[in-house]
Amino acid sequence: MNIRNSAKAIIIQDKQLLAIKKLDKDGYYFILPGGGQEHGETLHQALKRECIEEINAAVEIGNLLFIREYIGKNHEHFEFDSELHQIEYMFSCEIKSSNKEIGNGVVPDDGQISVERLTISDLMNYRLYPQAIRDKIIAYISRKEFPVYLGDIN
Repeated sequence: MNIRNSAKAIIIQDKQLLAIKKLDKDGYYFILPGGGQEHGETLHQALKRECIEEINAAVEIGNLLFIREYIGKNHEHFEFDSELHQIEYMFSCEIKSSNKEIGNGVVPDDGQISVERLTISDLMNYRLYPQAIRDKIIAYISRKEFPVYLGDIN
């Protein structure tokens, strides 16, 4: 079994986090824009491509903020992703000023409903995955110290 690399964007504008809205049996939930790295592609190239595909936005990529592993068999959704082992690299990003309107891109994520802005002060109330990232994003915004490697979290 291969380990999959994924690049994710943490885009914060006006004290709001840009996120992809999806729906499952438990209701609405949110994920960060981004996705899998293709062979021959750098993480930055993957993230730029994914942001255009999913949120219709060209991005400027900043610093690597977090590295998260997800080993499916260890988490609540093990029944359908027990074979998945993914490493996510989460970068701070900014929307380029020349962008069209932010919204679903030309190749939205499977099950993607829309692109939403989540208020940072209410972030702990959203079903944002990985859920363990919410307080890390708040720490980043507050300029508090935070670990880069987060381990196998959801």
